[in-house]
Amino acid sequence: MGRHRISRRTKLTTGAIGLVIAVGAVVVNATAGDPAPASADGADKSLFVDILTVPPNVKKPTPQRKASKGTFTVDCGRNENGHFNPDNFIAQPGVRNGAQHLHDYVGNLSTNADSNNRSLARAGTTCRNGDKSTYFWPVLRINTEEEEPAENPPAEEQKAQRKQAQAADQAAKAEPRVDCPDVASQLPDEIPEPAQAAVETELGNLDGQLDAAEQKVQGGEDPAAVLEPLKGERAAAIDRMANAIDAEADKPQNLAELAPCGVKDQNNPGVANGDENSDNAQAEGTEQKAKQPQPEENDNNELEGNEGEIQRPEKVDLTFRGSPVTRVTAMPRFLRILYGDAKVSTNGPKNARDSWTCSGFEDRVLMNKYPICPEGSKVVRLHDFPSCWDGKNIDSANHRDHIVFPDQNGRCGRGFRAVPQLRITLTYNVPRAVQVAGQYAVDSFPEEEHNPFSDHDDFANVMSQRIMWRLVNCVNRNKICQE
Repeated sequence: MGRHRISRRTKLTTGAIGLVIAVGAVVVNATAGDPAPASADGADKSLFVDILTVPPNVKKPTPQRKASKGTFTVDCGRNENGHFNPDNFIAQPGVRNGAQHLHDYVGNLSTNADSNNRSLARAGTTCRNGDKSTYFWPVLRINTEEEEPAENPPAEEQKAQRKQAQAADQAAKAEPRVDCPDVASQLPDEIPEPAQAAVETELGNLDGQLDAAEQKVQGGEDPAAVLEPLKGERAAAIDRMANAIDAEADKPQNLAELAPCGVKDQNNPGVANGDENSDNAQAEGTEQKAKQPQPEENDNNELEGNEGEIQRPEKVDLTFRGSPVTRVTAMPRFLRILYGDAKVSTNGPKNARDSWTCSGFEDRVLMNKYPICPEGSKVVRLHDFPSCWDGKNIDSANHRDHIVFPDQNGRCGRGFRAVPQLRITLTYNVPRAVQVAGQYAVDSFPEEEHNPFSDHDDFANVMSQRIMWRLVNCVNRNKICQE
C-alpha cells in the first residue's frame, strides 16, 4: 500500500503543544487538558457508505429505432508519465496553480494553465491512435496519517518542464494561426456505405491542408497569401466529399461555405465559433487571479489540504457512446466540455453529478458519498459528460451553455444536437481497510474539504477530423471499436 503522510494540521497541533511546554510550566498548567482532535486531510468518515446498502438507482433511457448503439474506446494509458499539475486551462485559463488541487492527465502531453488551441495541436499525446485530446480529473489520495511521507512521483522535474511549456504556450497564443471551420461536425448524420471511404479520405486531406498552411505561417509567410490557395484546396476536398455522398443520397447543402479560413491573432478573431471564451479569462475572478501568484504543489506533489499518496488508477477507460434516440454528429475540434462542479459548495448542486460506485455495482452510483466496496470489488469513478451541442460554439462564457445534458429520455433540447457522449471510468485498487477507515479522498479546493460532491472531470477535443469521423462512424453503425 505504501506509506502515507500524517495530516499537516495534526503536525501543527502537536508542534504547538511542544512549544507551549517549552515556554514554562505555568502556561502548561493553564492550558492543561487534551487538545482538540485533529482532523485528517482525508475525507470525513461520515462521507463513506457501504455500497451494499445503496439501492439500484441508475435508470437508462429505452433505445429508440434510430439509436446509435456503438462505442469507441481510446487507449491513452494511466498517466504513466506522471503528468500532474494544479491548473485548469478551461475553467481558469492563464491562472497557474489556479485549481489549488492536483489534476491527473492523459492524452495531450502539454496541458497546463496557458494551453490554447495552437499549443494543444502542436503537442504529442499518450493516446495510441494519435488522439491529441486532453482528459483530466483531480487525483485520488490515501492518507492514513502515518508519520512517514507519502511516496509520490517527484514534482520538481515536472514543474520545470511545465514552466518552459507555459512560456512557449503564451508565445504560441500571441502568434497568428490559421483558423478554419470544422467540416466533420457539419456532415449529415447518416453517410451511405459507398461514400464512407471517400469522406474519411477527404477529411484526412483537410487535416493535412491545415497543417501545411500552419507551417507556412509559422515559417514567416504572409497569412493572407496562405489563405487564398488554402481556400481552393479545401473547396476541392469538400466538393469531392459532397459528390461522393450525392452519388448515393441527397447532396449535403452549404458545405462549400466552410472552405474559407481566417487568421486568428491579437487583432483578428478568426472563425466565429465561441473560441474567444477559451482564450480569454471569462470566469468570475479569473482575470485577477491570473495576475496573482497561487500556491503551487511541493516537490512531493502535495498542496495545502491535499496531502497523501496519489493513487494511479488501475484502469482508465475512455469510451465514447451514442445516443439512445438518434445518430450522433461529430464533435468540432477544440470543443471544451466540463463534467461535475469543483466548487459545488459555492455554486450549489445544479452541476454536481453522481460519480462514485464500485466495480460490479454500476447500477448504483453515489453523488455525495464515497463507496465502501465488498471484497473483490474496486472503487470506481464514473463520469458521463454532457452530449447535446449547440451546433456552433466550442466554448461559452461559463464553459457549459454550449453543451448540455440530454433529458431523462436521452433527447437533446431544441437547438441542440447529439454528439458522442464521453464516459470516463476510473478504477482504483484502494485497500478495503482504507475504505472502511475513511482514509481515501479526492483532491479538492480547500473550501470543499474533499467532499465527494465536488468530483469533476474535463475534456478538450483535439482529435483530427479523420479520427473523429472514425469515432462517429463506429458509433452510428453500432460497432464496438478500440484504438
